[in-house]
Amino acid sequence: MGLLIEDDNDDGEVSIPPANFSMVEDGVYRSGFPQLENFGFLSTLNLKSIIYLCPEPYPEENLKSLQSNNIKLFQFGIQGKTDPPTPMPKDTVLSALRVLVDVRNHPILIHCKQGKHRTGCLVGCLRKVQNWCLSSVLEEYQKCAGLKWRQRDLRFIEEFDVHGLRQCLYSIIYQYNGYGLKRRKLLYQEENVVVQEQHKPQATKGW
Repeated sequence: MGLLIEDDNDDGEVSIPPANFSMVEDGVYRSGFPQLENFGFLSTLNLKSIIYLCPEPYPEENLKSLQSNNIKLFQFGIQGKTDPPTPMPKDTVLSALRVLVDVRNHPILIHCKQGKHRTGCLVGCLRKVQNWCLSSVLEEYQKCAGLKWRQRDLRFIEEFDVHGLRQCLYSIIYQYNGYGLKRRKLLYQEENVVVQEQHKPQATKGW
């Protein structure tokens, strides 16, 4: 059963988060593919951007909702389940990670179809940038993926080299508060984040 959240407005409207919705960090969220009935809930997050990790075109009705709320869409076409399985594209994940760590795009939502594998890999790579210990990174991936976690995803996260990202960003300041999965946070200085223009993905235009 999905999570229902009753808004505080006078009409008692019920907001429905997307499947597998959760908060990654302050201003960073993850979920499965949002349906139209989820946009009422998403509007409460005041999103600036969405990272979409599937190759399929974004539904027209969803695009209209993004446009009306001035939300920028960053699409990175990563194939899902294939036969035979194909490895995660490192360069594409790195490009998505550059968008994710740029706080000018926050608040931001990351999603694929189910919010488990492709989304989990990107979040896992973010955790490595945050210097989480590897066991905690992999534990979070498996918890969010549930029974359908994939060994090749764990291997991808483990082998992903975050130094390529650090070489393309300048003067990013990372500070950590507390310890453990829930308390460790990433604090940024927005004005110091610089992304190389040649690596910026194409975003949906028109707003």
